[in-house]
Amino acid sequence: MDELVKQALAKWPNVPHCYGWLGLDARGHWRMRDQQAQQQQLPGDKIAHTALLNFIHRNYAQDERGCWFFQNGPQRVYVNLEATPYIARSDPQHGFVLQTGTPLAAIDAAWLCDNGALILRQGDIIAQVDDRDMAQVLASLRVDGQQAGDDALLAWLENGQGKLMLLHDGKEIAVQPLRYAAVPQTFGFQPMPQAE
Repeated sequence: MDELVKQALAKWPNVPHCYGWLGLDARGHWRMRDQQAQQQQLPGDKIAHTALLNFIHRNYAQDERGCWFFQNGPQRVYVNLEATPYIARSDPQHGFVLQTGTPLAAIDAAWLCDNGALILRQGDIIAQVDDRDMAQVLASLRVDGQQAGDDALLAWLENGQGKLMLLHDGKEIAVQPLRYAAVPQTFGFQPMPQAE
């Protein structure tokens, strides 16, 4: 957390929290959700300002309820998550990089959901792979030691046939099945934080 943010928190500890105004979409874009976007259930405008994005990334955290927020000075701006708290993109140098720019180097576990989404975990970080990168990532999936084709992946998703592995950084990581609707509960985060 930025030092200026810590100072603002100490100076103004009781600023009301903000809900619904910031979103993170399933492709890792931060979105400003003005009143019209909120009322019409729209995703909101992409934030493109580099300094603001870097400020959000440095001050992005989770509270004790499993709600993710951006600490904007003394105010917590809670984030509506379209997918998971982090989004991973494939990267030729690091394998995967989060929307914050941080490499996802040592993957501990992986899940393939019934909708085709791939979820990765590194310690406390839970990241869904950007759907635009899934075609590339499929080349790293193996069913019973063989590159996973469409039929083998469908059989695994539907019946659990075979052992699915993700090859990453010279290691094989077992991939587990997961219902996409169960992702927030499984990993303990709130996709749509609400005021207490």
